[in-house]
Amino acid sequence: MSAIIAAHIVAATLSVILGTAVMLAEKGSARHKWLGRLWALTMLAAALSSLDIRELHPGHLSWVHGLSLLTFASVGRAIWAIRHGNVRGHRLAMRGSFFGLIAAGLAAIATPHRLLNLIVTSWIA
Repeated sequence: MSAIIAAHIVAATLSVILGTAVMLAEKGSARHKWLGRLWALTMLAAALSSLDIRELHPGHLSWVHGLSLLTFASVGRAIWAIRHGNVRGHRLAMRGSFFGLIAAGLAAIATPHRLLNLIVTSWIA
């Protein structure tokens, strides 16, 4: 496993854990804000690291990298919204980012021959 793929998996896994904690924390509390900032950083790290993973089309970006651009936009939108007092916009963008993360993870696990699929199936076997 390459270092960049390992970093991507670690960042994405931390994003799932932190995202769940943020969703369960009391909204507006210091804990929610602190965890939310950490979550945004891990999401951006996962998106940034993905740009250097080019297994589908070696040496080139693929359609999957569009999800990274969507993540940058969505997390950025959520930060902008809360800084401008738009709680509803913040909530929608953050939830969309979180559920997109979950969907991407499930897709990576379900896709045969992807590293995450191989890891999970080896645990099950």
